[in-house]
Amino acid sequence: MTNTQDLALAIAGGIGSAIAIVHGVLTQRLIVRPLEGAAKLPRSTRQLAAMLLQFSTFNWFIGGLALIIAAFAPGRDVKLAVGLLVGSSYLYGAAGNFIAARGRHPGWIFYGVALALTAYALFR
Repeated sequence: MTNTQDLALAIAGGIGSAIAIVHGVLTQRLIVRPLEGAAKLPRSTRQLAAMLLQFSTFNWFIGGLALIIAAFAPGRDVKLAVGLLVGSSYLYGAAGNFIAARGRHPGWIFYGVALALTAYALFR
């Protein structure tokens, strides 16, 4: 890492990946497992629901890793492309958490911080 923008990008990736892991564990524990016990739903529906619920976890985790890797990449184009792609995902997560939980879900704060760090890294 050569400057504060690269450091900000790496920290944003670390925050995103760490929160994705917590999100995945809580989603599995609080939503997916209870769905598995829902005998009225066909097995295929329960499996699809679990995969869809964990898709954001996977996306945010891989996005965080991509930001960390981009922080070490030479050149601005890679950082910009990865930052815009992952940043849009983090923006969606932050806005979704804020709107759905009326601000009571801490996810919007964490993804908001990661998004702000990403924006700082890209546009400063």
